[in-house]
Amino acid sequence: MRSYTGLILSLWVGLGIGFVPTSLAGIDDMPTIIERFVSKQFPNASSHFWVLNGAPQQEKNEVVVDINTVVTMSADRPPAEDRFLLLIVSGKLAAAQRIPLDGETICQTET
Repeated sequence: MRSYTGLILSLWVGLGIGFVPTSLAGIDDMPTIIERFVSKQFPNASSHFWVLNGAPQQEKNEVVVDINTVVTMSADRPPAEDRFLLLIVSGKLAAAQRIPLDGETICQTET
């Protein structure tokens, strides 16, 4: 059963990375940027994966990415789910904010 769960988690991560649009704002490394953020946010996690919530919002050299993370800290604790908005500017993570899991996000350009 444990290897079956690992296989499913691997597929989730693989699908999440495989379907990320890579031409956004010249960011060819968006999956790597997201993976580094999640790894730094949860350094003691025994496992984790992340999923994009819809298409990233793009404006010139800025991209706003809405992600869900599922993190397992240890085998005796259930996985924890969080949601973040990430601001990526010129291929670098500029800001991150934790938001409610069921919250509505309205990302739009400033006027």
